[in-house]
Amino acid sequence: MSDPEISSTARPLEGVVIADFSRVLAGPYATMLMADLGAEVIKVEGPGGDDTRSWVPPVRADGVSTYYTAINRNKKSIVLDFKNDDDRATAQALARRADVVIENFKPGGLKRFGLDYASVREENPAVIYCSISGFGSAEGASLPGYDLIVQAMSGLMSLTGDANGSPYRAGISVFDVMAGLHATIGILAALRHRDATGVGQHVETSLMASAMSGLVNQTTAYVAGGVVPHRMGNAHPSLFPYEPLPTADDDLIVTAGNNAQFRKLCEVLEIPDVADDPRFAENGDRTANREELRPLLVDRLKTNTAKHWFTKLNAVGVPNGPINTIGQGVEYAKELGLEPVATAGTGDRAVPVVRHPITFSATPARYDLAPPELGEHSDQIRAWLGAQTGAARTAHPTTAGASASQEETR
Repeated sequence: MSDPEISSTARPLEGVVIADFSRVLAGPYATMLMADLGAEVIKVEGPGGDDTRSWVPPVRADGVSTYYTAINRNKKSIVLDFKNDDDRATAQALARRADVVIENFKPGGLKRFGLDYASVREENPAVIYCSISGFGSAEGASLPGYDLIVQAMSGLMSLTGDANGSPYRAGISVFDVMAGLHATIGILAALRHRDATGVGQHVETSLMASAMSGLVNQTTAYVAGGVVPHRMGNAHPSLFPYEPLPTADDDLIVTAGNNAQFRKLCEVLEIPDVADDPRFAENGDRTANREELRPLLVDRLKTNTAKHWFTKLNAVGVPNGPINTIGQGVEYAKELGLEPVATAGTGDRAVPVVRHPITFSATPARYDLAPPELGEHSDQIRAWLGAQTGAARTAHPTTAGASASQEETR
């Protein structure tokens, strides 16, 4: 079901058909990243559409949710109600034709529709079937999988906020994003395995599992060291300086992560003797004696502006940076030549989006389709599926299209 107007230039995932039965963030983020790289993603939505369509404000100039826009480009949308016999049969036909099925229903929630892994595998044994849940498919199967709940229950919130203040959530749904990335890695690894063996498999990840991995040094502090980390505000448990420090106007993030960087910092601040002080000779010493070291650095930083020190410290290779707004962050990324903004779609459907985060020298990401309107491609997808009826399924179909409905979510 490839669009004849789209260039046939090969991309890494060209020909991979993904039936996307996921909603909200983790699954749609994963499928968008793969769609950027050439996969044909069929976004299956229920009659009411993906929840994020109604998550406003903010909105685009045309009134469409920016949340929905952020994670749904390069997809085709079909509306299916799994309680309807014909729609359920269409969803099952799509799963039979797909290289990848991805879903984030509550574990076991698709079984009654004949869309669980065991049912799909019977007729599509080479399928890569990816399930994303909140807390896994064992004892945590019944728990609701919202990012904020996982931030709380994983321990992240216990690390976030002032040392003597209340726990805080992160400014984004960090574990939804991590789970989406982990799902993408799992799917690509399983596709590689299938290329070598012809065998499909069930790939599972969860927000909680992603949290355990994504908390890296903090979870390992407990697992390997028996230490329970705690809130330290903006301070780092193992490094100093590695936090915002006040200047004459604004705070500046200063991160001197090794002895050479610390010595350069002291030289720029014109306090070279501090670098020779045995209390601050090694990173462990600086971390242990941070309360003595901090005022020595702050006294000098307050003699000039954040911009002044940013320029001076960058010149000698000491990592540092101002605390920007999101707008300032995007504009700075532009100044760095990172080209953070792309355009998805063409003509009156063109929409500004944040570009794919990976740069490829030979097979760059593309942004052929704007985020679809609800059910925009329903007729096209049904026609494609109808044309495939009775045809032998190839190992790597070169066409695809569509998306799904979910009443039982993770």
